[in-house]
Amino acid sequence: MKKTIFMKSLILMLSVVCFLTTGIAQTKAPLSPAATATGTIKSGANLKISYSSPSVRGRKIWGDLVPFDKVWRAGANAATQIETDKDVTVDGHALAKGKYSIYALPTQKDCSIIFSAQTGQSGLNSDGTTSLDLKKELFRVACKTMKSSAMNEKLTYTINDKGFVLSWENLDVIVPVK
Repeated sequence: MKKTIFMKSLILMLSVVCFLTTGIAQTKAPLSPAATATGTIKSGANLKISYSSPSVRGRKIWGDLVPFDKVWRAGANAATQIETDKDVTVDGHALAKGKYSIYALPTQKDCSIIFSAQTGQSGLNSDGTTSLDLKKELFRVACKTMKSSAMNEKLTYTINDKGFVLSWENLDVIVPVK
């Protein structure tokens, strides 16, 4: 009798372990994992950009996956957010200390970055359009773009003393912040 109870308990425990390890083994990394860029600009303000970082994965990005002349969420999944701990100026536009969403409007020649007072929203609406609420748009900045020095498989943001740079595929979008 004791052997039967022991065997049933052992079989049950092994079943649970197999079930749990199978579930863990099938867990895949997200295609566009969350990422954060932090840094300090020349004025001493600390910037933090929170975004999801998609990969190229053999696709053409600019003008295809990210269409020209359409607002894009500047990352994947939720809308990209920027936070500053001090008042700053973005290409002549005042941006008070706080959290904001940023979007991009790429064209064949350049890319505008759109700053919005709205935060915490998903990146897309149910109809596939971006979640930018035009009533909460603060300003747009036409940014210089240039060919990247190397192919960027994953979308990345970097912060330097002059502002921040969005890099993906073969393009850098340079956003001046003072």
